[in-house]
Amino acid sequence: MIKWSCVSLGAIALALVASSATAQSSGANQALERNFDALISSADQQAWLEQMSSAPNHVGSSHDKANADFQLAMFKQWGWDAHIERFDVLYPTPTTTTLELVTPERVTLGGQEPAIAEDPTSSRTADALPPYVAYQGDGDVTAPVVYANYGMPDDYDALERRGISVKGKIVLARYGGGWRGLKPKLAQEHGAIGCLIYSDPADDSYAEADVYPKGGGRPEGGVQRGSVADMPTYYRT
Repeated sequence: MIKWSCVSLGAIALALVASSATAQSSGANQALERNFDALISSADQQAWLEQMSSAPNHVGSSHDKANADFQLAMFKQWGWDAHIERFDVLYPTPTTTTLELVTPERVTLGGQEPAIAEDPTSSRTADALPPYVAYQGDGDVTAPVVYANYGMPDDYDALERRGISVKGKIVLARYGGGWRGLKPKLAQEHGAIGCLIYSDPADDSYAEADVYPKGGGRPEGGVQRGSVADMPTYYRT
């Protein structure tokens, strides 16, 4: 019993020392965090953002390389041992994209987003890629359009219950509800020959927030870009 008590007292003493050390460490960490926060300048971040977004900077563009060089110079200025590594990757870029409504009247849709008066960089589209999603299918199809809500499995079940098939059709689905890459995949699995994805204002525009530049909502002519690669297949590790 005496031996056990001694061990217990020793454990308590060690716990008190550890607790004191933890408190001191926590205080030092908080001081370090306050010092770090004091070094962060919102004006710097705004200037860097404006510089890096001042021209189209898709993969392989000249401005993309300029951004990499700028970031490297900044890291070195801050004392980092930094360098640029180059990787050759397969990154598809479109040559042309055309979207047309052919009946009951012919209307050309799509194209570059309209410029926003408050954002002078929004008109610099000469070197910009046309709106598209990476790893989309390549082809030319014309077919009736079937609206499929978010284009998720439950939406196809709802269409099937109503006797509606998308086979040989073009599926129209809105962003959201799941990974965008699933939308063309599921459309193809259900027999569709094409898939169009659009941004519903109810999800990410004026229904949710003030639109850019007043807020973070998508402007009326804004187009979402991204990838539609099948992640379970192409991103498997």
